[in-house]
Amino acid sequence: MFRDPIKLFRLVAVLEGVSYLLLLFVAMPLKYMAGMPIWVRIVGSAHGALFVLYVLAMIPAARQGRWSFGQTAGAFIASLLPFGPFVVDHRLKHEAETVGPSKV
Repeated sequence: MFRDPIKLFRLVAVLEGVSYLLLLFVAMPLKYMAGMPIWVRIVGSAHGALFVLYVLAMIPAARQGRWSFGQTAGAFIASLLPFGPFVVDHRLKHEAETVGPSKV
């Protein structure tokens, strides 16, 4: 699985997306409504590391998939949006099913 850059990127994208949602909808409310800022530090640190992995995993995936500059930029911009990484994963999954696993 980890030999395929696109599959690795999809995994990292989902993990990064989940960490972003946890940060926004769990840790931030705990900080501001329950006075528990430690969760922002914990979840924020994990999210930051996963964001870096997302960008690093995106580069070989873009090369293997022969993504255009626009597609690569779109995948990066998606990482900045709360549900963006899930959209990227869905599109890559659809592409793999349409083109076939040998081509993606």
